[in-house]
Amino acid sequence: MSYRIGIDVGGTFTDLVLTRPDGSIQLGKTPTTPEDQSIGVVNGIGALAAGEGLDGVYYNAAAAG
Repeated sequence: MSYRIGIDVGGTFTDLVLTRPDGSIQLGKTPTTPEDQSIGVVNGIGALAAGEGLDGVYYNAAAAG
């Protein structure tokens, strides 16, 4: 089972979009944490994973642009 997550870190919020294996999507939003932007990213991914009933998140590719 493979999911994809896109992330946009903004000044106030970090927006996330999860694409499920069937192509449907789920949107997420979490506060951006200026002192360490990774905190907002990890919190958002965790919320999306929990909403899908996933116990853990493993990744095999990352791209930035």
